[in-house]
Amino acid sequence: MASSPDNNASLSVQKVTRSESSQARKSQHAEEAIFYMNCRAAYLTVLKSSLENIKSKEQLSLVLQQAGRNPSQKTVNKYWTSQTTTLNFDDFCTILKKEKPATKTELLEAFGKIDTDNTGYILHDELYKILTTRGEKMTLDEVSTITKQADFNCRGKLDYNKFCDLYMTTSEQCCRTAREKLEVDSRLKQQQFGSQAETSSEGITMPVSKPSPRISRKTDHKLAPTKGDSRTPSRPSSAQSCKASISTTLSLGTSSNKSTKLIEPDTMKEWHCAQSKGCFYLEEDGEIISHKYKLNLPQRSTVCITIKPLNIRQVEGKSCHWLSVDTALYILKENETQENLQLVSFTEQQNKEMFGWKGELGSGIYWLLPFTTGCRLKKVKAQMTGEAKLVYRGEDGELALTKEFRAALSDIFETIDLDGNGLLSLEEYNFFELRTSGEKCDEEAWAVCKENFDMKKNELTRQGFMDLNLMEANDREGDPSDLWVTLLSLGYNKALEMTEACPFVIDIYAEKCKPRIKAIYLEAGSSQLNRAVCKSVVNKGEAKVMDGCENIIIYTYKTGRRITSVIENKSENKVIIHVNNEQSKNCLSNRGLTVFAVEVAPKSTMVSQHVMPLNEQEEWFYNCVHSLVR
Repeated sequence: MASSPDNNASLSVQKVTRSESSQARKSQHAEEAIFYMNCRAAYLTVLKSSLENIKSKEQLSLVLQQAGRNPSQKTVNKYWTSQTTTLNFDDFCTILKKEKPATKTELLEAFGKIDTDNTGYILHDELYKILTTRGEKMTLDEVSTITKQADFNCRGKLDYNKFCDLYMTTSEQCCRTAREKLEVDSRLKQQQFGSQAETSSEGITMPVSKPSPRISRKTDHKLAPTKGDSRTPSRPSSAQSCKASISTTLSLGTSSNKSTKLIEPDTMKEWHCAQSKGCFYLEEDGEIISHKYKLNLPQRSTVCITIKPLNIRQVEGKSCHWLSVDTALYILKENETQENLQLVSFTEQQNKEMFGWKGELGSGIYWLLPFTTGCRLKKVKAQMTGEAKLVYRGEDGELALTKEFRAALSDIFETIDLDGNGLLSLEEYNFFELRTSGEKCDEEAWAVCKENFDMKKNELTRQGFMDLNLMEANDREGDPSDLWVTLLSLGYNKALEMTEACPFVIDIYAEKCKPRIKAIYLEAGSSQLNRAVCKSVVNKGEAKVMDGCENIIIYTYKTGRRITSVIENKSENKVIIHVNNEQSKNCLSNRGLTVFAVEVAPKSTMVSQHVMPLNEQEEWFYNCVHSLVR
């Protein structure tokens, strides 16, 4: 049958649209490849390998300079805090994404605000005064460095147009030199984008407990990243040739078609029960921290352990983002010491948003490590129309909390009241303090709280918690800055919506004894959790040996609405694995990229990616190609 002109036109438009979309994707991938090539070039100018970490402020400043940035001391301090011990390659890439290089237009505009008469010159004395007294105040040495390089005329004026040209040339030369060194040195050229691999181990080591503050001071609004053992997404490889590859394909239905083996807790009403709440918090650098727990089981018993997002107050007309976040628990057995933990199992059985595990556990101490993939809990650029009001002055001139802020504080209280008794113990309050200020409240300070705020049985009531926040507002004479720092550190945005946190609840049911659960830490995922995830996938997933390279094995495991792939490198050398998800449909990867590369250390196992459906009401198709890069 002949096609009509309209049909032909429609087909032509579709072809053009697909072509443009394909070109746009290629352009985006090319830009990403160039960006990460520049990152790698700068990094390897200072460090020997992309697996080596930045170990000092000086090294951080140096690699930033090699990447064409000109960081001030304040900028360096923002990323290297008192809690920072190392930064890896992925951290460096994240910093470069945030610290964009200044353009000549931006520099000229900045100088133009000083040169109000538009002469093209700035007096030396005026420049010195501005740079040492305004904005990011510079030191005398920093200003002297600028003035020595700048082209001043005989009357002590700076030709800032020439200065901008000098600045841009110097910045570009730094990047060019780093790239040239990478091209000349074939050994460096083979170095790919870093990613932390976990060494295979039967035993899993627990870290020493340490605070995991989002901020070091409540007045610091630019929240510095804190470091743990888990890593941010790895980077796309610019290498084009591969010598071995393997493809994994899964076609999956909608989430409504999920089957479950998990027994409903309602059928275990006669069993002993223990419960604790907790929360996943998203850091500025994309890292996720959460509470970690100890479970004490007095005797051998059949046990059912579940975790799900905490369904707190619902606001009509607003979606609760955290309810769609995936949750899981890894159960590890503590032997003679907590330094040697053995993976027992994890919550792989699903009932709607709840994940659980049911089985028999012997008496002893177990660690419960909450986990989320990061597919649904990640940084988002929300379009904000305004900032919610937190406090106001009544007719009597006294400060009061707004209705919206009180509602948010009530939700926060529900989240940090871990045992759910409607009161905050000193222990529970200190998890809140560690998260929001990085400090703990001691017994003496708690006694002062008891004198000033409503308490019951030495625990803070909901009203006392409200009054404590009102006192903080009064201390700042109505300035909500510190209150906002608290809210932002707890995952709220300026519209008082919880978008970067996911509260959850854990339930433990034991048939023969009373289980006891207690939150011990609030920290990043840590190496023992990463190892547990890897081991669970290796034990339960489908294993495929990479064609042409028997030392590389890809494990793929599907549980509920999550697919996890793990790479095992059995060889004596590190390998670079290129990962391509371009043929997948309705899929959301925790990596945030369709194409990326990971570097796997010798004799180690690491997570390649976690994938979830973008839209759970639609079918999703997972097609992933892992390739060994030459």
